[in-house]
Amino acid sequence: MNALARAVRAGGEPAAPLHAGVSGIAFAGICALLFAASVAATVAQSLSVSAMGELPMPGGWSMSMLWMPTCGRTWARVAASFAGMWIVMMAAMMLPSLAQMLARYRDAVGSQVRARQLALLTLRVATGYWAVWIACGVAVFALGAALATLELRSQTLARAVPFAAGLVVLLGGALQFSASKARHLACCRATPRVAADAAAAWRHGVRIGIHCGCCCAGLTAMLLVVGMMDLRMMAVVTAAITAERLSPDGARIARMVGAAAMGWGLLLVARAAVAG
Repeated sequence: MNALARAVRAGGEPAAPLHAGVSGIAFAGICALLFAASVAATVAQSLSVSAMGELPMPGGWSMSMLWMPTCGRTWARVAASFAGMWIVMMAAMMLPSLAQMLARYRDAVGSQVRARQLALLTLRVATGYWAVWIACGVAVFALGAALATLELRSQTLARAVPFAAGLVVLLGGALQFSASKARHLACCRATPRVAADAAAAWRHGVRIGIHCGCCCAGLTAMLLVVGMMDLRMMAVVTAAITAERLSPDGARIARMVGAAAMGWGLLLVARAAVAG
């Protein structure tokens, strides 16, 4: 097994070999290529959003043009642009940990099917997983666009945004210590017990997508309020998510990340209170 395949299979439980032969090598190679492509696309999109500029707001912060129809753009175009950014960004952030979950699925059902069917089932799992994240993106855009509209209409609400952002970071850090976080993280790291058929593969993909979304809720919220297309913040969140899933003691990593986030959140709240 090559180094990439070993990295994909790293985790809290003993790793079984990938499906024998060319199938396992191809899986690792495809994951690596998709990750590289999504990172490159995310960087390009981040630069594009930066070129759009930001709107200075009361309270000393700036609103990204990502959330509003400007320069002749319609709401449909804004939504489509956000959807593309969301999918590419999430691919870059989630692929390292998703590759591990898909590898565990392949190990669980690989002995029951041929290589071609295994590839189709793996694709089915991935499709179910991304369906969940796309649905999350729709909800995020609807909420973000609504809040942006309200903030443009109310100076009082706009001035409260820095304080609210600090609270979100603080609560996101606290969520890292919760029983819900521990439960969803354990489900993300568990070896699946699932039948080797298309319907079961889809359900498994949706299930791990839901567990992943719930597990990452706090970290994703932090990213959204601090700057969704901030490359440094994306790198930090990606590293945190990956470490939780791949390290031998993911729960400990989650708590460490939570402690750091809570400290940062308290600092943001204090700054907003002083500035207000």
